[in-house]
Amino acid sequence: MTDANWSVPETEVLAGVREVLESDLRGVLATIIDVEGSAYRRPGAKMVIPEDGDGVGHITAGCLEDEIRKIAVEVLAEGQPRVETYDLRPDGEADVWGLGVGCNGVITILLEPLDESYRRVVDAHEAGEDTGVVSVVESDDPGRVGARAYYDPATDAFEGGDRFPAGLVDRIDEATRELTEEGRADSFEVDGLTVFVDGVAAPDDLVLVGTGHDVGPMAELGAQADFRVTVIGFRGANAEADRFPDADDVRSTSPAQIREAFEFDEDTYVVVATHNFIDDRLAVDELLRTDVPYVGLMGPHERFEEMVEEFEPEGRTFSEAELDRLYTPVGLDLGGGSPYEIALSIVSEVMAVANDRQPRHLREREGRIHDRVELSSNR
Repeated sequence: MTDANWSVPETEVLAGVREVLESDLRGVLATIIDVEGSAYRRPGAKMVIPEDGDGVGHITAGCLEDEIRKIAVEVLAEGQPRVETYDLRPDGEADVWGLGVGCNGVITILLEPLDESYRRVVDAHEAGEDTGVVSVVESDDPGRVGARAYYDPATDAFEGGDRFPAGLVDRIDEATRELTEEGRADSFEVDGLTVFVDGVAAPDDLVLVGTGHDVGPMAELGAQADFRVTVIGFRGANAEADRFPDADDVRSTSPAQIREAFEFDEDTYVVVATHNFIDDRLAVDELLRTDVPYVGLMGPHERFEEMVEEFEPEGRTFSEAELDRLYTPVGLDLGGGSPYEIALSIVSEVMAVANDRQPRHLREREGRIHDRVELSSNR
């Protein structure tokens, strides 16, 4: 596996799934379904292995990918899903291969032959829609292993699951809703079954307003962080797709019409970087009238204060709720000053807001880094 295929966001992994489904090749999807202790990736991390290639994506820091590819060959030959558990702790019986990888965790992985039923997940993801995938991964009845249902948040309904035991969907529906909304995954023990719920969330939108040289690094890092990146330029100035190859879309509009140029919602994060005082002022005004949770504005805070003064004769004031969504100066205080360091600071701040986290050193965090979802006790 090349570094380029290993270090890709989930969007590219699902694109790899589509390539398999639309070709004459067979493939295997490997997904982490459970982690005990610590591990590089969390439940829901995926890797697709076509029968003629190395694979796309990663589920560890590199210590298991070769092993997974070998097992994928067996899964394709058998045509049946398989669950494999790897104890990667560095001591005692855990070091079964002599790897000494030191992940200090036990990882359980589901490997399943890709079939047409998974196409709906890829289609929904590309359309900007979330999907919940519910799979039976362990059962005393071998006929139930691999049984799958899909949850559609738009209709709040499950499809499939014909081989599910009666009442299973009712037991896991609340957890499925929560995991799908948050884009997380977890496993549950339900009536003698192990059920894996994979919330495959569509990527959030990162809209970069401006077409200067500093937008390129932000687009690149935003795409690597699995945002769907759109660059918006004003009056056509340099709003050319070939200037921003990492952006999913490049558009042109005017500051006063920016709300008509994009469907801004609560899953959209915006950075305003035109470096034109009047354009920035008009764009910020329009953007704060939308539901976006984050509007980052390049420049010092005093620059925004000047904008506020210019709005006063027009009777435009900003509420506390609006100001809470405005981040200026934009970015985290990481101490860097190069274009990529600045871009990293900005994209990191966007990630923190999107994930509802207060940035700090992980060594200062008490308890789990990642939360778990519990089944409702009244089921």
